[in-house]
This record gives sequence, structure tokens and C-alpha cells, in this order.
Amino acid sequence: MNDIIKSIEAEQLKSNITDFNVGDTVKVSAKVKEGNRERTQVFEGTVLKRQNGGSRETFTVRKTSNGIGVEKTWPLHSPSIEKIEVIRHGKARRAKLYYLRNRVGKRAKVKESIR
Repeated sequence: MNDIIKSIEAEQLKSNITDFNVGDTVKVSAKVKEGNRERTQVFEGTVLKRQNGGSRETFTVRKTSNGIGVEKTWPLHSPSIEKIEVIRHGKARRAKLYYLRNRVGKRAKVKESIR
């Protein structure tokens, strides 16, 4: 039974996912449906966390818009995500960067790592 579930989930995985980690600044191009038409909306911010694995893997991106923090969580293998573009790699020593929620301005930045 377990092998059947694994084979079904393996079919749903995307193969063209870019490699990104927690602390990276990314641009997520997601499809947004408004009425009967569909458009692409770009959300740029810092990756706070990646959790789970396989077809259930999700990631959360945070940005500040007009001084207000906005977070969005997407399933990594969702068909609504067109592409994920890494802008800069961040140096994070933790798996979850929840402490960035309490910071504002320059303190809310993650140091850039050189790869």
C-alpha cells in the first residue's frame, strides 16, 4: 500500500525546480485567477522556511509592502507556480527564520553568502 502512494506522489513532483534555501531572496511567479482570466503575479521576498518533503513540501516567503509585513505560503510542486527565481543567496544558520517577523528596516535583512 505504501509503495502505491509513493508512486502516485512521485508522478506529481515537478522536475524543473530551482535550488533555493532558507534566507534566499526569491521571485515567485504565480498564476492568479481573476474572474475568467488568468495572469502572472510576481512576489519577491525572503524565504522564511521550507517544510515537509516530497509532494507536500511548502515554502514561505516574506516581504514588506508599504511598511506592513506580508507572508505567503505555497506548495512547492503546485501547478499555480510558474517559476522560482533566486535573486541572492542568504547566509542563514537556522532552518526557520521566524525572528525576522519582529525586525524592521536594515535589521530585517539576511547577510548575503558568496557561493
